[in-house]
Amino acid sequence: MTVTVLLADDQELVRAGFAMILGARDDIEVVGEAGDGLEAVALAAETKPDVVLMDVRMPRLDGIEATRRIVDSGSPARVVMLTTFDLDEPVFAALRAGASGFLLKDIRPADLADAVRVVARGEALLAPTVTRRLLDRFATGLPARSGPDRRLEALTAREVEVLTLVARAMTNAEIAERLFLTQATVKTHISAILTKLDLRDRVQAAVLAYETGLVRPGA
Repeated sequence: MTVTVLLADDQELVRAGFAMILGARDDIEVVGEAGDGLEAVALAAETKPDVVLMDVRMPRLDGIEATRRIVDSGSPARVVMLTTFDLDEPVFAALRAGASGFLLKDIRPADLADAVRVVARGEALLAPTVTRRLLDRFATGLPARSGPDRRLEALTAREVEVLTLVARAMTNAEIAERLFLTQATVKTHISAILTKLDLRDRVQAAVLAYETGLVRPGA
Protein backbone atom coordinates (compact mmCIF):
# COMPACT_ATOMS: atom_id res chain seq x y z
CA MET A 1 0.00 0.00 0.00
CA THR A 2 1.31 3.44 -0.93
CA VAL A 3 1.51 6.06 1.83
CA THR A 4 0.56 9.54 0.62
CA VAL A 5 2.29 12.54 2.17
CA LEU A 6 1.69 16.30 2.20
CA LEU A 7 4.70 18.51 2.91
CA ALA A 8 4.13 21.87 4.64
CA ASP A 9 7.16 24.11 5.17
CA ASP A 10 7.83 27.71 4.20
CA GLN A 11 11.38 26.84 3.12
CA GLU A 12 11.32 25.57 -0.44
CA LEU A 13 14.71 23.89 -0.03
CA VAL A 14 13.42 21.84 2.91
CA ARG A 15 10.34 20.77 0.96
CA ALA A 16 12.42 19.84 -2.06
CA GLY A 17 14.81 17.78 0.05
CA PHE A 18 12.05 15.90 1.82
CA ALA A 19 10.18 15.37 -1.45
CA MET A 20 13.29 13.90 -3.04
CA ILE A 21 13.93 11.58 -0.09
CA LEU A 22 10.37 10.33 0.18
CA GLY A 23 9.71 10.21 -3.54
CA ALA A 24 12.59 7.77 -3.96
CA ARG A 25 10.66 5.16 -1.93
CA ASP A 26 8.40 2.84 -3.87
CA ASP A 27 5.75 2.81 -1.12
CA ILE A 28 5.57 6.58 -0.46
CA GLU A 29 4.09 9.30 -2.68
CA VAL A 30 4.27 13.05 -2.08
CA VAL A 31 0.85 14.38 -3.15
CA GLY A 32 1.32 18.06 -2.37
CA GLU A 33 3.56 20.83 -1.05
CA ALA A 34 2.42 23.84 0.96
CA GLY A 35 4.41 26.97 1.75
CA ASP A 36 2.22 28.19 4.62
CA GLY A 37 -0.40 26.98 7.05
CA LEU A 38 -3.46 28.11 5.12
CA GLU A 39 -2.25 26.33 2.02
CA ALA A 40 -1.55 23.22 4.11
CA VAL A 41 -5.12 23.13 5.41
CA ALA A 42 -6.54 23.58 1.91
CA LEU A 43 -4.28 20.94 0.37
CA ALA A 44 -5.00 18.47 3.16
CA ALA A 45 -8.71 18.73 2.31
CA GLU A 46 -8.02 18.45 -1.42
CA THR A 47 -5.41 15.66 -1.52
CA LYS A 48 -6.53 13.67 1.57
CA PRO A 49 -3.02 12.50 2.51
CA ASP A 50 -2.24 9.74 4.99
CA VAL A 51 0.47 11.86 6.63
CA VAL A 52 1.16 15.60 6.83
CA LEU A 53 4.69 16.74 7.66
CA MET A 54 4.05 20.17 9.16
CA ASP A 55 6.58 22.86 10.02
CA VAL A 56 5.87 24.47 13.39
CA ARG A 57 6.56 28.02 12.25
CA MET A 58 5.05 29.23 8.96
CA PRO A 59 3.60 32.47 7.62
CA ARG A 60 -0.14 33.36 7.43
CA LEU A 61 -1.05 30.43 9.69
CA ASP A 62 1.39 28.60 11.95
CA GLY A 63 1.71 24.84 12.05
CA ILE A 64 -0.10 24.50 15.37
CA GLU A 65 -3.28 26.20 14.20
CA ALA A 66 -3.06 24.44 10.83
CA THR A 67 -2.85 21.12 12.67
CA ARG A 68 -5.85 22.00 14.80
CA ARG A 69 -7.92 22.88 11.71
CA ILE A 70 -6.97 19.69 9.90
CA VAL A 71 -7.82 17.54 12.92
CA ASP A 72 -11.06 19.43 13.63
CA SER A 73 -12.13 18.96 10.01
CA GLY A 74 -12.37 15.24 10.63
CA SER A 75 -9.46 14.43 8.34
CA PRO A 76 -7.91 11.02 9.07
CA ALA A 77 -4.47 12.41 8.17
CA ARG A 78 -1.78 11.99 10.80
CA VAL A 79 0.10 15.22 11.39
CA VAL A 80 3.79 15.13 12.30
CA MET A 81 5.45 18.38 13.36
CA LEU A 82 8.81 19.41 11.94
CA THR A 83 11.06 21.40 14.23
CA THR A 84 14.72 22.38 14.52
CA PHE A 85 14.82 22.05 18.32
CA ASP A 86 14.24 18.98 20.47
CA LEU A 87 11.42 19.64 22.97
CA ASP A 88 10.60 22.97 21.39
CA GLU A 89 7.70 24.48 23.38
CA PRO A 90 5.35 24.80 20.36
CA VAL A 91 5.62 21.05 19.87
CA PHE A 92 3.71 20.48 23.10
CA ALA A 93 0.99 22.83 21.89
CA ALA A 94 0.92 20.94 18.59
CA LEU A 95 0.46 17.61 20.38
CA ARG A 96 -2.46 19.12 22.28
CA ALA A 97 -3.86 20.29 18.95
CA GLY A 98 -3.85 16.73 17.63
CA ALA A 99 -0.40 16.07 16.17
CA SER A 100 0.80 12.48 16.36
CA GLY A 101 4.45 13.28 16.99
CA PHE A 102 7.38 15.39 15.92
CA LEU A 103 10.58 15.07 13.93
CA LEU A 104 13.75 17.11 13.89
CA LYS A 105 14.53 18.56 10.48
CA ASP A 106 18.02 17.06 10.49
CA ILE A 107 16.61 13.53 10.57
CA ARG A 108 18.43 10.97 8.44
CA PRO A 109 16.75 10.10 5.12
CA ALA A 110 16.11 6.44 6.02
CA ASP A 111 14.68 7.44 9.39
CA LEU A 112 12.37 9.98 7.73
CA ALA A 113 10.85 7.32 5.48
CA ASP A 114 10.49 4.90 8.38
CA ALA A 115 8.81 7.58 10.50
CA VAL A 116 6.26 8.26 7.76
CA ARG A 117 5.44 4.55 7.55
CA VAL A 118 5.10 4.24 11.33
CA VAL A 119 2.70 7.13 11.72
CA ALA A 120 0.69 6.05 8.66
CA ARG A 121 0.03 2.74 10.42
CA GLY A 122 -1.60 4.67 13.24
CA GLU A 123 1.24 4.12 15.68
CA ALA A 124 2.57 6.85 17.96
CA LEU A 125 5.70 8.36 16.48
CA LEU A 126 7.21 9.46 19.77
CA ALA A 127 8.91 6.91 21.97
CA PRO A 128 7.02 6.65 25.30
CA THR A 129 9.94 8.07 27.30
CA VAL A 130 10.27 11.06 24.95
CA THR A 131 6.53 11.68 25.23
CA ARG A 132 6.71 11.72 29.01
CA ARG A 133 9.79 13.97 29.06
CA LEU A 134 8.02 16.40 26.75
CA LEU A 135 4.79 16.39 28.75
CA ASP A 136 6.56 16.65 32.09
CA ARG A 137 8.44 19.72 30.86
CA PHE A 138 5.48 21.69 29.57
CA ALA A 139 2.51 20.34 31.54
CA THR A 140 3.63 22.30 34.59
CA GLY A 141 1.95 25.29 32.94
CA LEU A 142 -1.45 23.58 32.83
CA PRO A 143 -4.01 25.00 35.30
CA ALA A 144 -4.69 22.98 38.42
CA ARG A 145 -8.02 21.15 38.41
CA SER A 146 -10.49 21.55 41.26
CA GLY A 147 -12.16 18.17 40.71
CA PRO A 148 -12.37 15.09 38.48
CA ASP A 149 -12.60 15.66 34.74
CA ARG A 150 -15.91 14.44 33.33
CA ARG A 151 -14.20 13.02 30.25
CA LEU A 152 -12.79 10.22 32.39
CA GLU A 153 -16.28 9.14 33.46
CA ALA A 154 -16.62 7.22 30.19
CA LEU A 155 -13.82 4.87 31.24
CA THR A 156 -13.98 1.80 33.45
CA ALA A 157 -11.71 1.62 36.50
CA ARG A 158 -9.38 -0.74 34.64
CA GLU A 159 -9.22 1.60 31.64
CA VAL A 160 -8.28 4.47 33.94
CA GLU A 161 -5.46 2.33 35.30
CA VAL A 162 -4.25 1.55 31.79
CA LEU A 163 -4.46 5.20 30.73
CA THR A 164 -2.42 6.23 33.76
CA LEU A 165 0.33 3.78 32.88
CA VAL A 166 0.29 4.82 29.21
CA ALA A 167 0.90 8.40 30.35
CA ARG A 168 3.73 7.16 32.58
CA ALA A 169 5.54 5.97 29.46
CA MET A 170 4.99 2.25 29.96
CA THR A 171 4.93 -0.09 26.99
CA ASN A 172 2.13 -2.61 26.46
CA ALA A 173 4.38 -5.34 27.81
CA GLU A 174 5.16 -3.35 30.95
CA ILE A 175 1.49 -2.51 31.50
CA ALA A 176 0.56 -6.17 31.08
CA GLU A 177 3.13 -7.20 33.67
CA ARG A 178 2.08 -4.48 36.14
CA LEU A 179 -1.63 -5.29 35.92
CA PHE A 180 -1.27 -9.07 35.46
CA LEU A 181 -2.91 -8.97 32.02
CA THR A 182 -2.01 -10.32 28.62
CA GLN A 183 -0.64 -7.89 26.06
CA ALA A 184 -3.68 -8.61 23.88
CA THR A 185 -5.93 -7.48 26.72
CA VAL A 186 -3.89 -4.32 27.18
CA LYS A 187 -4.24 -3.55 23.47
CA THR A 188 -8.00 -4.05 23.78
CA HIS A 189 -8.17 -1.64 26.71
CA ILE A 190 -6.12 0.99 24.87
CA SER A 191 -8.32 0.66 21.80
CA ALA A 192 -11.40 1.15 24.00
CA ILE A 193 -9.83 4.21 25.65
CA LEU A 194 -9.04 5.82 22.29
CA THR A 195 -12.55 5.10 21.01
CA LYS A 196 -14.38 6.33 24.11
CA LEU A 197 -12.34 9.52 24.38
CA ASP A 198 -12.20 10.12 20.60
CA LEU A 199 -8.40 10.12 20.53
CA ARG A 200 -6.11 9.28 17.63
CA ASP A 201 -3.25 7.46 19.36
CA ARG A 202 -1.52 6.89 22.69
CA VAL A 203 0.32 10.21 22.40
CA GLN A 204 -3.06 11.95 22.51
CA ALA A 205 -4.06 9.66 25.39
CA ALA A 206 -0.99 10.72 27.35
CA VAL A 207 -1.72 14.40 26.68
CA LEU A 208 -5.28 13.98 27.94
CA ALA A 209 -4.06 12.19 31.07
CA TYR A 210 -1.98 15.26 31.91
CA GLU A 211 -4.75 17.70 30.96
CA THR A 212 -7.28 15.96 33.21
CA GLY A 213 -4.89 15.82 36.15
CA LEU A 214 -4.84 12.01 36.10
CA VAL A 215 -1.05 12.25 35.87
CA ARG A 216 1.00 15.19 37.02
CA PRO A 217 4.56 16.16 36.01
CA GLY A 218 7.17 14.08 37.81
CA ALA A 219 4.61 11.54 39.01
